[in-house]
Amino acid sequence: MSLLAHPARVLTPAAPVLTPAATALGTPPEPSRPVVPAAPAPRLTSTVAKEYVHRACHAEVFITGSEPLGDTAFTVTAQWPRAHTFFSTPDGTRYDPMLAAETVRQAGLYLAHSRYDIPLDHRFLMWNLDYTARAHRLSIGATPTDLTIEARLLPRPRRTRSTIDFTFTATVRRGPHLAATGEARFTTVPDSTYRRLRGARPASGRIPVAAAAGDDRRLPPALVGRARPCDVVLTPTGTPGTWYLTPDLRHPILFDHAGDHIPGMVLLEAARQAANALTAPVTVTPAAAATTFHRYAEHDAPTTVTARHTRGEDPDALTTTVTGHQHGEPIFTTILTGRPDRP
Repeated sequence: MSLLAHPARVLTPAAPVLTPAATALGTPPEPSRPVVPAAPAPRLTSTVAKEYVHRACHAEVFITGSEPLGDTAFTVTAQWPRAHTFFSTPDGTRYDPMLAAETVRQAGLYLAHSRYDIPLDHRFLMWNLDYTARAHRLSIGATPTDLTIEARLLPRPRRTRSTIDFTFTATVRRGPHLAATGEARFTTVPDSTYRRLRGARPASGRIPVAAAAGDDRRLPPALVGRARPCDVVLTPTGTPGTWYLTPDLRHPILFDHAGDHIPGMVLLEAARQAANALTAPVTVTPAAAATTFHRYAEHDAPTTVTARHTRGEDPDALTTTVTGHQHGEPIFTTILTGRPDRP
């Protein structure tokens, strides 16, 4: 269609464009106007890339960012959702203290990748994971909970050409209030080194004595401080104080992604459930736990979990030592401390 057929559609400038020649002929230029800088865009918040914290599901990422405070200190931000199918108490009014442990774990992975340039394909060996939570700071409010974490490395990470070994502490604040503290130690290795050390381990499998989903051989949920049968990870052995580790490998949170061993957070959950099974019918929510991981928990070997009461520093709290074994060798040791929950 020709513009000549429709002269009304020919667009003209809204104002004449002044050229140097036009100015020289006496046409005055328009007075210049001061350039007003645009208002800065608001800082938007989102969770970090799920690959940084070794999660497959975006909903399971709690870290939102970080800022350096120095060579070995950082401020990490995080957010907890108002509702979580796993990291909440059975009545849904408080966060599970283990959410603090998971947040500390994610903070360590994120800092290693984002601040120390650990490649995303490197493997992490977690040697320790400790947390202490303040129960009265774990109530679930009317909005998601924003957190500020002060992370400090102790001491500066030890590096070789292909690995890094680091320990860090975390102070978790909810607004101005202290909500939890934590500590963790990791060693990273290239994927090629990891595969050489691990051999041809399957990425997933069936735990030899695992109960099928819905199998009533697992302990009742109320006995281990849980609300849903699918969250129970222990099955009786017939020996008091000892259970088989029998998690459902299809659990969407405990087994967020395939791996060649049982994750450390599953072992920590087993310790918490064993402590509750030992005190049942009294329920104890451990406000603190210190865990040492001795070796990998394999998919293809039975794991036994044993709990016993031990003497702690707080005479009013229950202290429980939980150990896991495969082939008679220790897999992990956890010391949990908590007060009995009020009915």
